[in-house]
Amino acid sequence: MGIRSLLAKPFASIIDAQTKRWAAQPGLSQERIRRSIVTKAIDTQFGKDHHFSELTSYDDFKKSVPVKDYEELKPYFDLITEGKPDIMWPGKPAYLSKTSGTTSGTKYIPITRDSIPNHINSARNALLSYVHESGRSAFLDDKLIFLSGSPELAQKSGINTGRLSGIVNHHVPGYLRGNQLPSYETNCIDDWEEKLEKIIDETIDENMSLISGIPPWVQMYFDRIQARTGKKIMDVFPDFSLFVYGGVNFEPYRAKLFESIGKKIDSIELYPASEGFIAYQDSQHEEGMLMLLNSGIFYEFIPADEFFDKTPTRLSIEEVELGKNYALIINSNAGLWGYSIGDTIKFVSKNPYRIIVSGRIKHFISAFGEHVIGEEVEKAMKATMEQFPEVELVEFTVAPQVTPKDGLPHHEWLVEFANPPSDIKAFSEKLDDHLRTLNVYYDDLITGNILRTLVITSLKRNSFIEYMKSLGKLGGQNKVPRLSNDRKIADAIGVYSIVSK
Repeated sequence: MGIRSLLAKPFASIIDAQTKRWAAQPGLSQERIRRSIVTKAIDTQFGKDHHFSELTSYDDFKKSVPVKDYEELKPYFDLITEGKPDIMWPGKPAYLSKTSGTTSGTKYIPITRDSIPNHINSARNALLSYVHESGRSAFLDDKLIFLSGSPELAQKSGINTGRLSGIVNHHVPGYLRGNQLPSYETNCIDDWEEKLEKIIDETIDENMSLISGIPPWVQMYFDRIQARTGKKIMDVFPDFSLFVYGGVNFEPYRAKLFESIGKKIDSIELYPASEGFIAYQDSQHEEGMLMLLNSGIFYEFIPADEFFDKTPTRLSIEEVELGKNYALIINSNAGLWGYSIGDTIKFVSKNPYRIIVSGRIKHFISAFGEHVIGEEVEKAMKATMEQFPEVELVEFTVAPQVTPKDGLPHHEWLVEFANPPSDIKAFSEKLDDHLRTLNVYYDDLITGNILRTLVITSLKRNSFIEYMKSLGKLGGQNKVPRLSNDRKIADAIGVYSIVSK
């Protein structure tokens, strides 16, 4: 046993005890955070504009701080990116995390010196939580790979700016840096395909024990290794025992990833975002991820079906219900206030508070009033694949077809199969059945002959890779939305279709 694995176990016990303490007092933990961050931001421009000095309760806070997204808060963010201090948090941010926007184009999310521990310690604690529960720590002594964006940082008004994964790379603890791959030079390569080949060059002969990254890009890494070696990943990396991922729902990728590996291994789901590290999987035996209630973020929750109302209900952690979809709102020591992160979550436990990510508040299909969400299409696909065990999935996205050439309008599923169903018609019917079970409004539209059942458009191999390449977004943290309420993505990726049924 090496020094890393030896020391990890007592450290993991300490972190576990600390976690249990704040998790046992969720309301108190959150109220302490709210009071602390409001007090610290009193003299900022945002604090003055929203009367922070007068706020004594959560009710006061809700009345004074409106819920807004990046575009609505952009005047403040613009001042920050111009290098002005004391705008939303004291001083200037340590970093600006560059991420893709919608209306506003590129977004620059501040990461402050106060919020850096949220990102770094949460990732560390996720691994330590696994060590404590499983008793396994040997993986820390071998090589670890983090498939991420470039750690090269630019300057914007004197502030270090880059992708979140690249920023975090600068804060990897020293005790892990010695066995971290790939090299800094390789990580700085911009072209994903060139970078991937270099990563394989550096890792293929190493004893890899932990691999981390967004599932579709990890799958691409596995595919290239298999193409080179003709072997399963377990035969290339016999000590590979832990997969760490985040950013997308793992379920659609699970079967193909494990098939590539050649065995099932433990996995840890993370919920990091530029706006903050929100949750991590703290147990291999319980559903969901532990929501981090003591890490510089005060959370609010809006019932998803009220989000677009003029005065939606805003709830604190102790007011939420199990099994209900909420839009996630954050207030933090990064200087984010009433900030809609754009995700929807669902609580699966209150003891402790564990969540799953159910979708994006703006990613839905409701062209006909059905309001199908990401969680529903993913559940429908998972249930269908269980009935067709031969099927292997690469990726899919769904869009409405309002004006088809023939027949009634419908939902079009654009699917890239690694191994397609032997009977695509039967697969489509079961997929539609599952979606109708999950969404009563969709079922009503089918029953009422307003929609026809869904249509699967099968795509050529590597269609999603080619699509992302065409956008200049191949690799890193980038991902294709699972569903959209328009045809922008569907029409672009539809050029790679091979057959429609």
